[in-house]
Amino acid sequence: MIGKVVSHYEIVEPLGAGGMGVVYKAHDQKLDRFVALKFLPPHIGSDAEIKQRFVNEARAASALDHSNICTIHEIDESDDGQLFIVMALYEGESLKDRIARGPMPLLDVLDLGAQIADGLSLAHEQGILHRDIKPANIFITRRGEVKILDFGLAKVTGSTKLTRTGTSMGTLNYMAPEQLRGEIVDQRADIWALGAVLYEMLTGRGAFDGDSEGAVVYSILQNDPAPPSVVAPATPSGFDKLLRAALAKSVEERTPTVAALRQELRALEQASKLLDEQST
Repeated sequence: MIGKVVSHYEIVEPLGAGGMGVVYKAHDQKLDRFVALKFLPPHIGSDAEIKQRFVNEARAASALDHSNICTIHEIDESDDGQLFIVMALYEGESLKDRIARGPMPLLDVLDLGAQIADGLSLAHEQGILHRDIKPANIFITRRGEVKILDFGLAKVTGSTKLTRTGTSMGTLNYMAPEQLRGEIVDQRADIWALGAVLYEMLTGRGAFDGDSEGAVVYSILQNDPAPPSVVAPATPSGFDKLLRAALAKSVEERTPTVAALRQELRALEQASKLLDEQST
């Protein structure tokens, strides 16, 4: 693919690959800028359901105009029938790569978490669920700005259900109990996933890990992770409380909206900054 011109985009280098697509850096020859092109993998390109899900990704994400959501420029199809999405190209790193370097400072966790919640809040207001929030789908720019990526598993409220019978969409370690059980999910599944991401950011370990898929499923359905303050002793009790609510196994007991979670994160951030100022 390197050097190939698709429409008016010249493929420069690969950027990564996942279950829903392969991403390349490309040069937009019309506007003289670099962009990211996401292609449906060729070996599943003939699957009509997955192609429809891919189109839904572009439609869902392109409708969301928010600084914390990856900008979608257009969707097109190559001469050989491959669908691709043209996205903004950002400089920085994924949250997954950042966490791999170790636990993050509390203030960073609170700020980045609030940004993720802010972007998700707009999506939820427009009836769009992400359903695959995880560190690999969160990008942090060099300016410290969050960009939520990959709405390939998004479900637009009221649209045709695209999940195959007997399967769940999402990434296991970040899937809410109701998602694992194959039940109809709402915005609170994204809240659960964000709670798991916040836990991992602060502690450097997964909220629900295991040696096998079965062990992870059991942990999600039956176990509660150790409070963050046990793993990271300097953690305020308010953060423990916030995560308990976000990771409540009962949907009815979980934080009701991502907007409420964002408000709690910002309040904790302000309180933590005040404590830091008083201690210096």
